[in-house]
Amino acid sequence: MTLFESFYFLGYSLKKRHALNRQKKLPRKVISVGNITLGGTGKTPATIALAKEARRRGLMPCILTRGYKGIAEGPCFVSRGEGPMLDEYHAGDEAVLMAEKLKEIPVVKGKNRYEAGMFALGSLSASLTPDLFVLDDGFQHWHLFRDKDILLIDGINPFGNRRLLPVGSLREPVSATARADVIVITKTKENGPGDGHDMKGVRERGLVEELREYNKHAPIFFAHHRPVMFTGPAGDTFPIEWAKNRKLFGFCGIGNPVSFKETLILAGADLTGFMGFRDHHRYTKDDIRTIIGNATKSGAGWIVTTEKDIMRLTGMDLPENLAVLRIDFVTDKEFYDKVLNFES
Repeated sequence: MTLFESFYFLGYSLKKRHALNRQKKLPRKVISVGNITLGGTGKTPATIALAKEARRRGLMPCILTRGYKGIAEGPCFVSRGEGPMLDEYHAGDEAVLMAEKLKEIPVVKGKNRYEAGMFALGSLSASLTPDLFVLDDGFQHWHLFRDKDILLIDGINPFGNRRLLPVGSLREPVSATARADVIVITKTKENGPGDGHDMKGVRERGLVEELREYNKHAPIFFAHHRPVMFTGPAGDTFPIEWAKNRKLFGFCGIGNPVSFKETLILAGADLTGFMGFRDHHRYTKDDIRTIIGNATKSGAGWIVTTEKDIMRLTGMDLPENLAVLRIDFVTDKEFYDKVLNFES
């Protein structure tokens, strides 16, 4: 462990101890979705999928989110179940995306998730009063008690260079996987581990074996992120097959830009160029001009980005040939059975 990692670990340990000593419990069940690395595991699609499934099963979930990079002071509603009430600047891109996709499900922003939960319980109408809270990016939010901790692990790049911040991308040591109640290895191959079949990849088998060294009790599931469709600037939609042999220029500012690039290639696109930005990058007019210029020079007919990025492009003068790729989190039914069953 380097000197910088040691300083980080000391601060992390003190913060954790302080939070656990003052931990509070909401009067409803709480499920946390999180990871131990910086971005790239697909927390937002997983949170959306879990909330939708909970609602489908007759529960009334409410999302509690920090609203990363949103300047609005919490607790406050990003949505009361009828779409976004705040923009990305105030709520953060992930919070607005969840509000956009989760109809009939409230989304509350607040740094203190206990206060956010109590705010939701005291402010929502009887029909929307939650009986379940889904804690977005909550694996390190020790201030709030969780009934179940879901830990997402990137199947392509599980632990980065295995170094703690600021040298690496680990928020916690790999040994912290021990406290997960459920583990999901994301970005596994479709029709491979993600569909419940025997694991076929050496990488997946090795990762499971390593996780079992630290956590022997948590069930391990597999998930992939399935491209669903493209949407155009006028709200028109195109099937995934639309990308095949089409000259596309991609850009994004997400935790793992390479993953998005590979998704476009696997869709059969003739990728003429690609620009990757930092996660949660706030685009400027110069950025847009540069993206358009590079796309034009590359001979691309269309520019493609992610759903999370388009949340940060609201109000910008966007080109008419900009398309957004929609991706869904897909995993086994047994995952939802395990997570949403509080009797076992």
